[in-house]
Amino acid sequence: MKHGGAAMSHRRRVVVWLLIGVATLIAFLSTLTLWVDRELLDNGGWTTASEKVIEDQQVQQALSVYLVNQLYSSIDVAAALQQRLPPNLDPIAAPAAVALREPAARAVSFMLARPRVQQLWIEASSRMHRRLVNVLENDTGAGISTGNGTVTLELGTLVARLGTELGLSQKAIARIPPQSGTITLFKSSQLAAAQTAVRTVHSLSGWLLALVLALYGVAVYLAGGWRRVAVRSVGWALIGVGLAVLVTRKLVGNYVVDAISSPAYNGVGHRLWLVTTSVLGDLGWASVFYGVCLVAAALLGGEGRAAVAVRQHLAPIVNDSPGVTWGAAAFAWLVLALWGGTHALRVWWGLALAAGLLAAGVVALQRQIRTESRREIEHRPRTRREKPALV
Repeated sequence: MKHGGAAMSHRRRVVVWLLIGVATLIAFLSTLTLWVDRELLDNGGWTTASEKVIEDQQVQQALSVYLVNQLYSSIDVAAALQQRLPPNLDPIAAPAAVALREPAARAVSFMLARPRVQQLWIEASSRMHRRLVNVLENDTGAGISTGNGTVTLELGTLVARLGTELGLSQKAIARIPPQSGTITLFKSSQLAAAQTAVRTVHSLSGWLLALVLALYGVAVYLAGGWRRVAVRSVGWALIGVGLAVLVTRKLVGNYVVDAISSPAYNGVGHRLWLVTTSVLGDLGWASVFYGVCLVAAALLGGEGRAAVAVRQHLAPIVNDSPGVTWGAAAFAWLVLALWGGTHALRVWWGLALAAGLLAAGVVALQRQIRTESRREIEHRPRTRREKPALV
């Protein structure tokens, strides 16, 4: 196979395709491990997701119904109201308790829209997450106990706040059991497998990404004169990885939500899934973005009419004003840094990698344009001098 250079042997061609294929499979796995490590196991990422969750109106409505049910199952609301009503109104306490149930849910939904109340949810979720990570990492520091491998989300503070909002006495609220509003998320029977998975994720999340970049780099290097096509193939592979991640996110989300939630809460379940997997979605779209950039760069160096016309238009600037060329590249890098649309463009190593790839692209483009300019001069037909006119 020839492509702008010497023919590549069959063996090397197989090796290049094998490297690209293996790197693509590892890239998909790396994306999943990065999501787990960056969002599910990182308390800062989890807290950010919790803020987005509690700001969602569907979640607020579902949570309000749950909290009201917890309050009614924890204390005798009718008896508590009877203590606050005059003796002659005792008969209406029970009907009032029933009638208050739906308005109470609406009131709680309105209450959950307040920043101070939302902060109670965020703090409870953050405490739960720290406990979960400590259990998974087999770490009982920071005053957090594994609780025999059981991790719970404790919403008792919100239940008590609801009782206060409904006008119940402090004496009645004090009788709410400590475990009221407690949701068990993790049991000891699941501990061993989960801890093994977390250790695996911690070990692989960073190394897998480095391995993917190394394999792609070796594949492009070995391609030789076929290098531009190899870059384009890597770009399409990254686009495929990104789309596969996005499709997986949707399909797994549908399965998980249908498996663990009742039909009445499917809408809320999907909202929760989208929020808690937002980083996974970002990683998918980032892979698509990087792939498109590589494909576009490969096409710019291609033999199509549009690519040739663009290079001919850029030739005077590239050949005569290298400072302008590098200034434009620096400006493009600065735009990417200020945009920060992907996680890699918000950390130093990602920006350094982007700078290196951009510089390599500029050098390759300069070399190709200068080579084409020399060939054009060499093949330009020479005009014969006109003979002087006879007088």
